[in-house]
Amino acid sequence: MSSSVLRRDLFRAGGGAVIASLAAELFGVSSAAAAPAGATPFDSNSTVVGLARKIAGSAYQAPSQSLPKAIDSLNFDQFRSIDYKADQALWHGQNLAFDVEFFPRGFLYRPRIEIFEVVDGKAAPVPYNPDLFSYGDPSLRVTDDIGFAGLRLRTAINTPGVMEEFCVFLGASYFRAVAKGQNYGLSARGFADGTGDPKGEEFALFRAFWLEKPQPGVDSVVVHALLDSPSVAGAFRFTIRPGDTTVFDVQSTIFPRTEIAESGIAPLTGMFYFDANDRNHVDDWRPAAHDSEALQIWTGSDQQLFRPLRNPLDLQFSAFADSSPRGFGLMQRRRSFHDFEDLALNYEKRPSLWIEPIGDWGAGAVDLVEIPTPNEVNDNIVSFWRPKDSLKAGHEYGYTYRMYWGWDAPGATQLARVGATRVGAVTDDKHARFFAIDFTGGAVENAPPDAKFHLIPQTSAGAIRNVVVEPNPNIKGWRTTFEFAPGDAKLVELTAVLANEQGPVSERWMYRWTP
Repeated sequence: MSSSVLRRDLFRAGGGAVIASLAAELFGVSSAAAAPAGATPFDSNSTVVGLARKIAGSAYQAPSQSLPKAIDSLNFDQFRSIDYKADQALWHGQNLAFDVEFFPRGFLYRPRIEIFEVVDGKAAPVPYNPDLFSYGDPSLRVTDDIGFAGLRLRTAINTPGVMEEFCVFLGASYFRAVAKGQNYGLSARGFADGTGDPKGEEFALFRAFWLEKPQPGVDSVVVHALLDSPSVAGAFRFTIRPGDTTVFDVQSTIFPRTEIAESGIAPLTGMFYFDANDRNHVDDWRPAAHDSEALQIWTGSDQQLFRPLRNPLDLQFSAFADSSPRGFGLMQRRRSFHDFEDLALNYEKRPSLWIEPIGDWGAGAVDLVEIPTPNEVNDNIVSFWRPKDSLKAGHEYGYTYRMYWGWDAPGATQLARVGATRVGAVTDDKHARFFAIDFTGGAVENAPPDAKFHLIPQTSAGAIRNVVVEPNPNIKGWRTTFEFAPGDAKLVELTAVLANEQGPVSERWMYRWTP
């Protein structure tokens, strides 16, 4: 990398002063908006980690959110009317694979986020100028040095020579990306703390970014981020490669200020409004509306799980205990326009996001939080890895993982996969529910009609009856159906796996039923 000129001995000699200077400038009593006046040494492996370690040892100082009166109360439309000029992008016209645009402050994005460019082992602040933006309303142009709220990365992801946005870092520690041919959908975060807790959760903030200038011909870009909150500080290094699948290699180091019992590593956030498995209290002409349809998990014991999402009446929290997970993600498998019939929102083009842990993450659980939502505006689905043990104050924790933003999870599987889950009424029993689960691919693809498959369903309460397994030539797969009678139960865990005489041939379908 370009910062490799700064060797470990140079960092030991001068890096401490650099970190102290940055800490004082960014988080000290002088001014949260100040930045070092000139370029300072930057080590790609050590500088942000050292800064996070240093600020974790100090009391948290919230960033200033004060803004000039003219932009202090921006609404959504006003915020959107302030547009970054494409010809002012960082690295524009320099024959590089990437350039960078920046977001104005205002609306929901009030804190000033410090942004630095790293060239040849030196970091210098990206200067703010109001003329970097165009203004739908000239009265929104202010001359104060207010800085930026976040950034977007661009590359020629779809058409040669045409720079298009493919990744955004904006708001708290949120970021999102797309692969070639996709539209934005779900988001990721740097860290989650207390998600799903009735007492509320804490949202950490990416306080500063360092953008390593790529070399000509290089198809990846490196972004560093400094995380900060009352409970935690952290350092993140993202190596980003856009394409048919957009891949992030993430190195994170977490420094708790306090003990964190409900930590979330590699958190994912999306929206599930309704689908054929859950249309309760939804009166909508479309077949479905969601960013993601299911949580998928590949466990450390080599089980492949598929849990369709729901929009419940009450908040639901599920935990899938595991050790050394191979991967998990929020997945969108439906890829036909007719699955959604929405010309404006194009849910079929929204990315799945798969997390592949690098190294041994030990014991813990993949958590899933499903929050009731009355519409498709709210993100109501969150999933993350929760370590079994609390994160202790004064310690540091490293998590390395790979993120795949794309059309499916990486890697082929020999197992049949869940193609759809449909739930409806049972004609002669108003208390029972009818389930139809389609399986496609793997062992069932193009299997002859006389193939011997059977369903192995299980339930934590109530009863399963009238199980049917039959070919579904329309999907080159098989359909399984059954009736579920919950009895007096208020929460039931259902599972099912398709099998032949040799044993299971499909991933394990899992479902939480509530009235």
